[in-house]
Amino acid sequence: MIQGLDTGQIGLLVAVMLASAVEVVETFTILLAMGITRGWRSTLAGAGAALIVLVIITAVGGYALVEWFPEALLQLVIGTLLLVFGLQWLRKAVLRSSGLAALHDEDATFREESEAARRAASQTVLGIDWFAFVVSFKGMLLEGLEIVFIVLTFGLSAGDLPMAAAGALASGAIVLVVGIAIHRPLSRVPENTIKYVVGILLSTFGTYWAVEGLGVVSAEHHSLAWPGGSLALLYVLVAWVAVSRVLVAVLRRPETAAAAA
Repeated sequence: MIQGLDTGQIGLLVAVMLASAVEVVETFTILLAMGITRGWRSTLAGAGAALIVLVIITAVGGYALVEWFPEALLQLVIGTLLLVFGLQWLRKAVLRSSGLAALHDEDATFREESEAARRAASQTVLGIDWFAFVVSFKGMLLEGLEIVFIVLTFGLSAGDLPMAAAGALASGAIVLVVGIAIHRPLSRVPENTIKYVVGILLSTFGTYWAVEGLGVVSAEHHSLAWPGGSLALLYVLVAWVAVSRVLVAVLRRPETAAAAA
């Protein structure tokens, strides 16, 4: 156990770090391509502007959810959102594992972004290369919004938003240090494995909290209780793992692959 942290906090920290890792790696690839081809000043300006927007969204969103939503409704909303995102991630991981979708290639993404940056016309506004600024801002903002969602949902559900934010920041710091050290896209990161694990986690917690939140429609408007309490997370997790492995096995069959193609 990390000194000063209990098991729940460590679990929250690790879960957010893993869930954020894929988005951080994809953001780093975009920023690296822009920085090398168009210049780091404009790239960092765009990324910094997006980061300010993300901090504001996190603060306002967290306050609004805590202050305006009763507990059961908050669980239902967060659980449903987690389940939607989790199933999207799990779908991608299952299709990639079964061979029906190509694995994500950070090197290819880097080449595409670099080529687009080289072809783009040069337009300077207040000393800032506009193309690099906009692409960096958009990349940081879009990928960052998913991280904000992860931080808010995990943090609010665990009742520890600062620890969830710390997990996202730690993930970003690790990717940044490694990326600067090797100065190339992080193509060796096992993205599909991480996406699969995170998809399972999001789907598990989403199911758990969404079902608890269904109590908002009851007469008392209190959260529902799972049989066995928090232990229910374990058999929900096992159920999602089993479903995903069955899907991979079915989709790997030649006749299924041919029909999908």
